[in-house]
Amino acid sequence: MKFNKSHLFFLLKIISVVLFVIISIFLFIKRDRKNPISAYFSTRCIDYRQKDFSRKLNDRIVDYSAAAKLRGIGICKDADDLKKKISEGKLVKVKSGSRYIVEKMSFSYPCITGDSKILLDEIAGRFSLKASQKGLNGVKFYITSMTRKADNVKSLRKFNGNASANSPHLYGNAFDISYKRFVARKWVLTNCDKRFLKDALGEVIWQLRSENKCWATHEKMQNCYHVVTR
Repeated sequence: MKFNKSHLFFLLKIISVVLFVIISIFLFIKRDRKNPISAYFSTRCIDYRQKDFSRKLNDRIVDYSAAAKLRGIGICKDADDLKKKISEGKLVKVKSGSRYIVEKMSFSYPCITGDSKILLDEIAGRFSLKASQKGLNGVKFYITSMTRKADNVKSLRKFNGNASANSPHLYGNAFDISYKRFVARKWVLTNCDKRFLKDALGEVIWQLRSENKCWATHEKMQNCYHVVTR
């Protein structure tokens, strides 16, 4: 294919425009770190000055298991029993959305009581707002566990020493949120970002605990916050 002078001039003009745009964006990002484009591509470690609230989330199951049992549903014997409770409205399904991701679960089912769903959405809403105030937009956390059947607990105890035979997960009013994994509208989540998100999530849960809306435990072995609706 032959190029005449006009075609060559047009091609060089396009290349020049593209290079100009790329250089302009680079200089714009470098000069102003507060703009959205800079925030998206930034990989520098930011000191968010966020306090660690995870240590305050230390409720023990023996202290609230009886109350959690009274507020929850009866133990599901099998999958049919669980489906029945969903059809009766005693449990509601939870799906991934704009503020959290429901992970594929091996030892539980993605459903909880209506009150627990309200609490979960409240945690997600407050957490999203807190993160956005620091320039981290579109943040989502992962839900790793919800309602379990009796045989789920028996199987889980073989792999997880923290799994209790009297777990609130049996009553539909407990869920676990990972504090290790997050997604956001950002090219790379730095270690500082992840640390901030963990502590910010812990603070949100601690605030709701202080408002007597939940019990909560920082589970180090499972890398999650265990939350139980009050």
